[in-house]
Amino acid sequence: MDSEALKKYSALHPKPAGLTLQYGTAGFRTKAEQLDHVMFRMGLLAVLRSKAVVSTIGIMVTASHNPEEDNGVKLVDPLGEMLHPTWEEYATQLANAEERELQKIITEICQKAAVNQHEDASVFIGRDTRPSSEKLSQSVIDGISVLGGQYHDYGLVTTPQLHYMVCCRNTQGQYGKATVEGYYEKLSKAFTELIKQVNTGSGESQRHLKIDCANGIGALKLSEMEPYFPKEVLIHLYNDGTKEKLNHLCGADFVKVHQKPPRGLDMKPSERCCSFDGDADRIVYYYKDATGHFHLIDGDKIATLISIFLKELLAKVGQTLKMAVVQTAYANGSSTRYLEETLKVPVHCVKTGVKHLHHKAQEFDVGVYFEANGHGTVLFSKAAETKIRQLAKEEKDDEKREAAKVLENMIDLINQTVGDAISDMLVIEAILALKGLTVQQWDAVYTDLPNRLLKVQVADRRVIDTTDAERRAVTPPGLQEKIDALVKKYKLSRAFVRPSGTEDVVRIYAEADTQENADALAHEVSLAVYHLAGGKGAPPQP
Repeated sequence: MDSEALKKYSALHPKPAGLTLQYGTAGFRTKAEQLDHVMFRMGLLAVLRSKAVVSTIGIMVTASHNPEEDNGVKLVDPLGEMLHPTWEEYATQLANAEERELQKIITEICQKAAVNQHEDASVFIGRDTRPSSEKLSQSVIDGISVLGGQYHDYGLVTTPQLHYMVCCRNTQGQYGKATVEGYYEKLSKAFTELIKQVNTGSGESQRHLKIDCANGIGALKLSEMEPYFPKEVLIHLYNDGTKEKLNHLCGADFVKVHQKPPRGLDMKPSERCCSFDGDADRIVYYYKDATGHFHLIDGDKIATLISIFLKELLAKVGQTLKMAVVQTAYANGSSTRYLEETLKVPVHCVKTGVKHLHHKAQEFDVGVYFEANGHGTVLFSKAAETKIRQLAKEEKDDEKREAAKVLENMIDLINQTVGDAISDMLVIEAILALKGLTVQQWDAVYTDLPNRLLKVQVADRRVIDTTDAERRAVTPPGLQEKIDALVKKYKLSRAFVRPSGTEDVVRIYAEADTQENADALAHEVSLAVYHLAGGKGAPPQP
């Protein structure tokens, strides 16, 4: 390691005095002007990680659904998964180190993680459409270069595309070609194969879809991908980034939180619409009914549609492959009940955060996971994938073979590395077409229980500790007993509280048989949190 070069370059990317940041689920995120030093140092860290695992590592410059002024960075591990937790700590140490300690901390990481300095390092870089992203990705390149790493800069890509390319590279092309064109080809080929089976008499109007691209990267990549789509697909892009600001009054997060359509998208009754988030790794669907009432179809309902479809196919194939759905405590109670009682699919609840869902889903032959916010995917075990591909080739029974072929195309259409709005959208569109379902029929599979999300500011979020996948509070004493007593007052109700991962607030979720009751329960729980967990400011108002 050339310590003079490190000193020289590090001085060009100085750390603002007194700034400390934490590498969380979403990597680092803050105001763009505070991130230059972080980007340089994540370039350094990516080289160390690459040498440690002797594989290509990804770096994505994005702040997803945050406002346009923000930016962020996350590292992608060799198979397209999120950075290993031990390395999240190294990332935090490196980002917060004073300039004079950089060398020492790099040396410490190399010792702790047994990094062989003589290994080659390779890093893939991608970025979103924020005005600050290009300059910040240049800082990443500076960091990689100082430590002698090789890099490939993919420029503007969706977050899931970068995850996909890292995985392709490290599986020596088994997962696909590590180019954007390779991604388009793999997905469009699988999609085209799937919808070949749709009988064309099911009406042209069904295939129109309006997409709100959050004024982000999704619009750019969807328009590049359009020539690859079969002619039956009629997508109409809105909020394509030419006029308005990224994520401003639009995008999946806005639609989910405000339960209303995005600005810039004119909806007529019964039209199928969806929204991506700013870096295209989340998707939600929605429509207006004949009375003009807005209906949101969130991640829980997407997981349910996919589960119904996969379960039918697995039954046809006649294999004993184990399928499960993984949810968090935020999943609507109706979805859990429908999956377990009607569909008879096992449901597992884990802590909030994609990495917990992904990890649990890996335990099954087929693991479906979605967060209610629309981030999710399906994982197939190696054994299940091998079995399905073999049946699609060799099975003598026509019905079984055809079902296996559909499953094989689903495996190729799904981005198994991470939630991917483009891939999820094509999966949903294929299923709706193959099953001949309208958006209303899909929505009617079950009715969501009315719910309410609230947050209470507290002096220190660490006073609340939870267990049972965040569904029960262990501390402060007396809080869970109080919540239990409140829940007993309402029908079909449940409530839980959990500390935010990023700020001193406690998040509250409540659901009940009516919206009035859900609101009342959420309010009463928020008062309990305020009084027992050190609330700040005025008590919550109903």
